[in-house]
Amino acid sequence: MQERIVVDNVDVFIEGQGEDTIVMIHGWPDTYRLWDQQVAELKESCRCVRFTLPGFDITKPRKLYTLEEEVAIFAHIIDAVSPDKPVTLMLHDWGCFWGYQYYMRHQERVKQIIGIDVGDVDSKDMHLPPKMIAFTVAYQLFLAAAWNIGGAVGDNMTRWLARKFNFRGGDINLVWSGMNYGYHLRWKHVFTGKPQTDKLFEPKCPMLFLYGKTKPTMFHSQKFVDELNRRPGSRAIGFEAGHWVMLDQPAGVSAAIRDWLAGK
Repeated sequence: MQERIVVDNVDVFIEGQGEDTIVMIHGWPDTYRLWDQQVAELKESCRCVRFTLPGFDITKPRKLYTLEEEVAIFAHIIDAVSPDKPVTLMLHDWGCFWGYQYYMRHQERVKQIIGIDVGDVDSKDMHLPPKMIAFTVAYQLFLAAAWNIGGAVGDNMTRWLARKFNFRGGDINLVWSGMNYGYHLRWKHVFTGKPQTDKLFEPKCPMLFLYGKTKPTMFHSQKFVDELNRRPGSRAIGFEAGHWVMLDQPAGVSAAIRDWLAGK
């Protein structure tokens, strides 16, 4: 049975039972429904909590959320669903960036992390070939432009790129330019020379990192993978998959998550 609560004008959905709570945070251009498969697999043994990112719900007013606002909303949600125990974070794409920043500020509230396809993306160890850099800059600036244009034109630009990226997250009509504020903020910081955060992600808790090996660009360094695989209780696994690893390899991802949570 699914329970719904509202925290900071965000609809939060809770399913399952168990001692541990997993908070699932998606990225662009998805909604909470990205995690349907994982909830189905895990709800018999864990409480699964998910929500559509602030600003991503097309039925709600368009709003830009700063990093500080995003992290504060995550904190309110996690405190509401698990006030007395730390949670497991399951993150993808922008959910990784914002979720990692939540962790860096509230480490005592996080038991462990499952990160999917985005790792130490802002670290000095990230080294991409020029072709990958050009690809990343081009699509991110396109989405930042769609945010600034807004309206029907911005929405259509966003949906066009989502289709190019093989969007499979449900109804394409729920994809809109309001989802792009993260790209706008990232490039605003680049152009002004101000870092987006002074807290680079350094996981001290156990972490499972799952990533796709067959995509145009990487969002982690090899050093990040190697260090996780050297740490007891942590692991990094590459899949023959693109950026949406859980959609390309659902059975493999679910098995890897279940085994890791069980300590195998």
